[in-house]
Amino acid sequence: MEREGRAVGAASGELVTIGEFARLSRLSAKALRRYDELGLLRPALVDPVNGYRYYDPEQAEGARLVAWLRRIGMPLSRIGRVVTLDAGAAAVEIRAYWARVEAETAARRDLAMYLVDHLSAEGRAMSRMPGNTENTGNTEKAGNPESAGAAGNTAGTGAVPLVIRCAALTDTGVVRTANQDAAFAGPRLLAVADGFGEAGAEASAAAIEALKPSVWGAQEGALSAAELLNALEDTADSAARAVRDAVAPWAEPDGSGTTLTAMLWTGSRLGLVHIGDSRAYLLRGGELFRITHDHSLVQSMIDDGSLSREEAASHPGPALLLKALVGEARSAPVAVACRPDVRLRDVMAGDRYLLCSDGLSAVVDEADLRAAVIAADAPEEAVSRLVRLAREAGGPDNVACAVADVVVEA
Repeated sequence: MEREGRAVGAASGELVTIGEFARLSRLSAKALRRYDELGLLRPALVDPVNGYRYYDPEQAEGARLVAWLRRIGMPLSRIGRVVTLDAGAAAVEIRAYWARVEAETAARRDLAMYLVDHLSAEGRAMSRMPGNTENTGNTEKAGNPESAGAAGNTAGTGAVPLVIRCAALTDTGVVRTANQDAAFAGPRLLAVADGFGEAGAEASAAAIEALKPSVWGAQEGALSAAELLNALEDTADSAARAVRDAVAPWAEPDGSGTTLTAMLWTGSRLGLVHIGDSRAYLLRGGELFRITHDHSLVQSMIDDGSLSREEAASHPGPALLLKALVGEARSAPVAVACRPDVRLRDVMAGDRYLLCSDGLSAVVDEADLRAAVIAADAPEEAVSRLVRLAREAGGPDNVACAVADVVVEA
């Protein structure tokens, strides 16, 4: 049985036994042994004869930090990194972790709301079948540009066949010498990707290329909502694997990756795949709505109120991404690599969609984006206007943009 009470250590001064330290840190002796085994909290001294563990009382704060991080659900492997950092860097790492948790929770919430709306719509349809006398009343939802769009104004009824007319353009910008952005516009796919690191160009190209042979080209809108969600997940996984394969041959594959924002057209719905800080916008009824959420540290600070949108525009810190498609290892400019968000959007004739990298959105405000998107008669004119705006604003980064109009099929 381990001794209780105090013992005198060597260089670190007065040490206490594991039992006493458990009381100081408000952790169990079992938890302390586990943290020792995992390398999260080593004792100050281990008796070489009897194996008793002794701790410096000053270690109590570090022990409590480990316990608090476990309480917020942080994985032990990540805690191991946090406890080696100074206070400022540890705070940044914890903020990045929690922002990721909130972003993933928001994505799950959006999916849950989509499923509620979709199943409610199915229930209403069933109630209107011959022989069903249930009175459901007028409960159809109006389309909400900010939501995933499950019911209301849709092209899914098959009443009016719709198609998209689209264009894409990339530009190196004024300052950079190489272009790591990629963009694509086709009858079934609209995508932008912003590469970074040594193999950024390869990463962005691979992410978009992985989307091209997707099921949308062959199914011609035949997918149900459930099948479409599954296909979106599969497509997102394919893009992640393609990026890992593309950066693997490079000297530092863990330092390279890409954002990805893509829309896949089924003929009745748009499937959205999004990760990073590239963006998607919807122009509907003369209003421009942002329909993606940046996976960045600055955006997380806006979300929690510690930074205003005005302050964010001139935030001096690095553009730390919380989610991106990267190599296998942890990347320096990316806090954590995660799965992309996926969701479905119902569409209306007359909608115009804009996808762009932060080479555009970071230097051109949304009022000017809206004016340019509205003023252009066709997607080709729109992307040219947008690239020109980015260059006139100094063009400090590569630019990628894609624009699509939803129109009635001729």
